[in-house]
Formats: sequence, structure tokens, C-alpha cells
Amino acid sequence: MAEIAIIALPLTLDGARKIQEFVGCEIIPYSRDAFKQAFEFDAIIAVMAAGIAVRNIASLVRDKWEDPAVVVVDSGLNFAIPILGGHHGGNELARKLAGLGIVPVITTATEVKGKKSVEDTAKALGCRIINRDSTKKVNTALLEKDVEVLSIKGPKILLVDNDVTVLKRNGLVVGIGANRGVRKSEVMEAVSSALSEIEAGIDDVKYFSSAVIKENEKGIIDAAASFGKEVKFVPHDLINSIRAPTSSKAKALGLNGVCEPAALALSEEKVLLLKKRIYGNVTIAIAR
Repeated sequence: MAEIAIIALPLTLDGARKIQEFVGCEIIPYSRDAFKQAFEFDAIIAVMAAGIAVRNIASLVRDKWEDPAVVVVDSGLNFAIPILGGHHGGNELARKLAGLGIVPVITTATEVKGKKSVEDTAKALGCRIINRDSTKKVNTALLEKDVEVLSIKGPKILLVDNDVTVLKRNGLVVGIGANRGVRKSEVMEAVSSALSEIEAGIDDVKYFSSAVIKENEKGIIDAAASFGKEVKFVPHDLINSIRAPTSSKAKALGLNGVCEPAALALSEEKVLLLKKRIYGNVTIAIAR
């Protein structure tokens, strides 16, 4: 789940609160440093005139792959206009605000032509873009014609031109076990450490998973949200149908294990890339 900040002027706070209730996000009162603070979020909803927002973000914009999406909403909650990062969450957020009766104003060329951008295609396929510089040429080509999506299975060696976008599936499943009351920070540190052990990153992860017994464990839920990943809780009968290669204290609770069978249950290839590792109050296993 993306972390969203709303920036509101004193006169637009009422509208900002309506958006906050609908979207579930943080309100930052407008100040000289409000946008600088909000650039740490994944997306920003600026409830104000577009000109105010543009002047405030001008010195902060660096890279379209790293900058947050910025959507301007007028004080009357009539229109939602992505002014930054349309293909990187802005268009999607503007469309979501349509649930409040706010009209999304989409200006990215592919959407205007009724086409799906490279970024949207990658998201729909559960993939990340390897060669990001290619997207400008491919999105431009999409304005004139359909561009074929090819699936190539290995082992292969692939040589591509700079107008070919290469996608890689986010196929890893991170299984998580934890002691009761674990902190979000502990879970996040454990996940990062485990991924580094197999030379992977958070972009390679498709899901987080754990056993149903942990479905109310706030530290796990909040960590997954902070990483922008979905966490799925696996039923106990499925957990117990999978042989966990490492012994687990969860046997005292009637389970074969937690992190290893949870990771294997949701993985496609049913292969453990990282057997259970213990990081303080957290256990992690990674499967593909």
C-alpha cells in the first residue's frame, strides 16, 4: 500500500479531511517545508491551486522513478489532476478519488489515446522494469501502434535494442514468523537483511506471507504496508500440508512451522532460496 500525504491550506482543510477519510492518509498543514517533508511519501495530494503546487515542487523534482506522484485537487473537490508521476501512481490515485465524485483529469499521452503505458503493463503483469530508459521510446511507439508483449522463458541470453523494454517478474515470496508484539522496525530490518543474503531487493518481492495465527500481528502488517507489499496469511491446514525443512517452535502451537511453509505455500516454483533465518524476534524464509 502506498504511503500518501495530503498537503492542505487552512482554507482547504475541510476538503482535505474528506479525502483523508476516504483514502486513509496523513494531512500535512501547508508551510514552506511541507512539500519537502511530503517528498518522503510515495504520493502527495495537494488540495490547492495547481500553481502553488508547481512552484513548491519545482526545486524538489529529481527523477521520475524516485519522485512521488503529485495530484492537485481544487478547493471545491471538483477535479484531481496528476501534475507529476502520472505513470507512477498519479493517474491511479486520481482515478481512485473519483469515488468521492472528484473528476480525474488525466493528461498522459498513452491514456489520452486509450493505450496502456509500459509502466501500467509492468504493474498488471506483476513485473518491474529493468531498463527504465527504454520506456520513453516504447511509450512513444504505443501512441502510433500496438506493441507486442513477448514472454521468453530461459535459459536464454537476450540482446535488446534501446527501444525494447525488459520486464522481470517480482516472483519472490518472503515468509515471516515473529514473536508476539514484534515492532514494525524489527520486521523491516529482518526482511532487508534476508533479501541481502540472496542478493535480492524489495522490488523482487511479490508477496509477504505468514500463518493465519499472525493475522493480527501489527508489526508484520505495518512492515508490509511500509514496503508497499501485500501480506497474505496462509490457513493452518495448508501450512501443515507442507513439510518445513527446519524445525520450529511453532510445533507447540500445532503447526509445522510458519515462515518456511508460508513462503512455499504462495510460491510458484516451491523452491526455498533462503531457509529459515532468525533475526531477533523475527524469522524469515524466502521462496520462489
